[in-house]
Amino acid sequence: MNASATPDRRNVLILGYGEMGHAMEFLLTDRVRLSIWEKYPPPGFQSVELAQAAPEADVVIFCLPVVAHREVVQAVLPHLQPDTICVSIAKGLDEQGRTAPQIFDEILSEQRRAFLYGPMISEEIRDGRYAFAQIGCSDQSDYAVLQSVFAGSHLILEHSDDIPGISWAVILKNVYALLFGMADELKLGDNVRGYLAVAALKELDAIVMHMGGHAGTAYALAGLGDLITTATSGDSHHHELGRRLARRETDDISGEGVHTLKMVEQFKLLPVQDYPLFRLVTELLQAPATIGERLRAGAYIQS
Repeated sequence: MNASATPDRRNVLILGYGEMGHAMEFLLTDRVRLSIWEKYPPPGFQSVELAQAAPEADVVIFCLPVVAHREVVQAVLPHLQPDTICVSIAKGLDEQGRTAPQIFDEILSEQRRAFLYGPMISEEIRDGRYAFAQIGCSDQSDYAVLQSVFAGSHLILEHSDDIPGISWAVILKNVYALLFGMADELKLGDNVRGYLAVAALKELDAIVMHMGGHAGTAYALAGLGDLITTATSGDSHHHELGRRLARRETDDISGEGVHTLKMVEQFKLLPVQDYPLFRLVTELLQAPATIGERLRAGAYIQS
């Protein structure tokens, strides 16, 4: 821990002041010494300078899309203390098809690092409601520090040492959430939603293991927990995208799940043919005019 901070009043630097940056600010204000950096600050917002804030930080939280991680990680690295913990909440793939843990491993290999994944809708956090997440890290002492940072807040944490598993679970659940949105827009019913939950979770578990994660990781907060939240919430961007696609509204269809599908196809990250629901979402995104016909005919049913 940096000498300037006391054990119960750590210095935390938030990188990015979007929805999750605001949510982290809500959780941590009055609990830590808080600084916020934003590359494109809104009017009236005073962003700190990385060169000034980063050397004082005990914890740096990357509230940024994964596509921005590499640039910002390289910018902040020269200013970090050796014992600073870098935490990412990014749930996607960059333009090289790499996860946030893979980027951190490449650039921050000597730095303490962790990953915060689970059902954390920012609107609910800022409304004072509970959120839940797994902290993926290899060192229990890092988990203890992060537990103390969020102690007393409405973010409930648990530890996982399966960093590949939770990172892929939280990325891939966005793909399946699109299918739930399509089914709900078509009014296929609660029975179909229940079936999709079971079928999607089976595939999610299989893919997580294929990508180097542990069996069962998909059934925890970063997998099942975040899947249910993202696949059913009215505030979920990906659920709404699925609805829009089912209505044949194809303008500005973008999001981490859509980008994940593109990166998986471009870099052949997994054998898509082995996972029928994942393959189905890929096909429906490429031909949204067929969504109604195919889903009403039961294209999601696995034999």
